Amino acid sequence: MDAQELQEFIREKIDTFPTKTRRVAEYFLTNSSEVAFHSISDVAVRLDVSKAQLVRVARMLGFDGYSSLKNVLKKALLEQISAASIAEGFQNTDIPQNLCRLEHANIDETLQNLSSDSIVRFCEAAKRASTIYCMGWGISALVAEWFYTRFTELGMKTVLVRRGSLSLLEQTRAIEDSDMLIVCELPSYVIEVTESVEKIYKKGAFVVTLTDSCAAPICRHSHLPLHVGDTSPTFGSSLIGPMFTVHVLTSVLAFNLGEEGQAALAAQKEGLHDERIYFPAYGLRY
Repeated sequence: MDAQELQEFIREKIDTFPTKTRRVAEYFLTNSSEVAFHSISDVAVRLDVSKAQLVRVARMLGFDGYSSLKNVLKKALLEQISAASIAEGFQNTDIPQNLCRLEHANIDETLQNLSSDSIVRFCEAAKRASTIYCMGWGISALVAEWFYTRFTELGMKTVLVRRGSLSLLEQTRAIEDSDMLIVCELPSYVIEVTESVEKIYKKGAFVVTLTDSCAAPICRHSHLPLHVGDTSPTFGSSLIGPMFTVHVLTSVLAFNLGEEGQAALAAQKEGLHDERIYFPAYGLRY
């Protein structure tokens, strides 16, 4: 079981727990490195609970005891290629090279989490949807906008949802169960985004979430959770992994749309040759 599978396993179990027990399980999920490398006494103090309570929750999650949970977490974290460790090792004399290695690790992590099954499910849902809504807040809105741009170029009915004169809750009221919502959320997580996604999920629309971790609150209300590498020593989160995901998903979708997709891209390419707008260009591939 790798780190991603372990997080998903714990998340599935958490939904069945009462509030007090859930708080401990949430801590296991969102602070896995502390649980893996600190003593049970330290964790108990941090949570203000007894060591016996930690053991009980570990058993409720399906482990023999707290030590078993701790060992599995430690093994998963040590086996995972950590982009964060690259960031911590930055040297002032080698910043460009280290940044490149870090982004390479983000793409590797993103690619490992992007399964063929996920891509197929994404394409099927997009083709089936009456309207595709793309949502994001802050820097995540840039990812949502690129999804929106790509869908529009493919001739698909698409709506961009981001904070403006209307709240996200107001903008998403029209979403129906025949629609699809794609929401990107990188830290820090936004309460209004989570509340909006929950309402849309309950209405029956197909929800795709693009986040840095399955611990993100919106993942509780997702039919297709996608996870990306976003580690960065600057600007909060890197967008390389999310943008890589957008490019792969929409490129595969373009092929899956067949003649309809090819016609839409041909029309897009023709527009780029409009010399009333653009200088002459040759050899464009679209």
